Amino acid sequence: MNELEKMWEKIISNFSVENAFRIGGAVLGFIIAFVLYKIIRKYVNSITTKKFSKQTQAVSDKIVRYTFYTIVVLSVLNFFGIKLTTLLGAAGIAGVAVGFAAQTSFSNIISGFFVLSEHALKIGDFISVDGTAGTVDSVDLLSVKIVTPDNKAVRIPNETIIKSNLINNSYYPQRRMDVRISVSYKEDLEKVLEVLKSVVPGCPSGLTDPAPVVFFDGFGASGIDVVLGVWFRNENFLNIKNELHIGIKKAFTEEGIKIPFLQVVIHPQERDT
Repeated sequence: MNELEKMWEKIISNFSVENAFRIGGAVLGFIIAFVLYKIIRKYVNSITTKKFSKQTQAVSDKIVRYTFYTIVVLSVLNFFGIKLTTLLGAAGIAGVAVGFAAQTSFSNIISGFFVLSEHALKIGDFISVDGTAGTVDSVDLLSVKIVTPDNKAVRIPNETIIKSNLINNSYYPQRRMDVRISVSYKEDLEKVLEVLKSVVPGCPSGLTDPAPVVFFDGFGASGIDVVLGVWFRNENFLNIKNELHIGIKKAFTEEGIKIPFLQVVIHPQERDT
């Protein structure tokens, strides 16, 4: 008798009308649960689409899906007579590990609700957290996923976002680009201000309202620091950055204004004769 025949005999020996009804009931229950899941998910999505942001809609959808998956898994285990506590007990130390993991997960879930309630970020925003910057790709129950400018996916736990300084560069539709330049101590400072102001009209991505600003910001080791600040819309970030640097370099070259660089002067030591 081969293995296939042995398996078939085992199935036949365990078959009974009671088991058939149990299996049929389980299948019917799963079908009903699946239909209810589809209806509830569609209803929740229709409400969140009208009243909430995309990230809130995504999180709500995942809560419904994960709840359904959890119920299905627990039901299947229970159908086969497997208790979750028995599995954890058989695993021994796994129970402790699951406890710690659950504690961390719960903390991230609670933090996620705070992130959503504060409206501090949304999908598509360019944010910076703990020195990592990128565009928000998704807001999940446990974490926020961002894509860096060089196309790397980064997962940031919600708890980290709550505990760290979150910088949202896209929160407002427009912001200011500050370019810091150092000029020689020999330069005419009033002329420097006028030259920098003349750069702004040559930058198509810059805004005139609010008005640009030009101000001196201290005495440096090799020159005087001056800042040119120009307002722009978020989508023009790279354009305004290039336009300002090109414009400043061109204007300084035309007007003969020098940008100093660090120099080291070595004086020869005189020898005693």
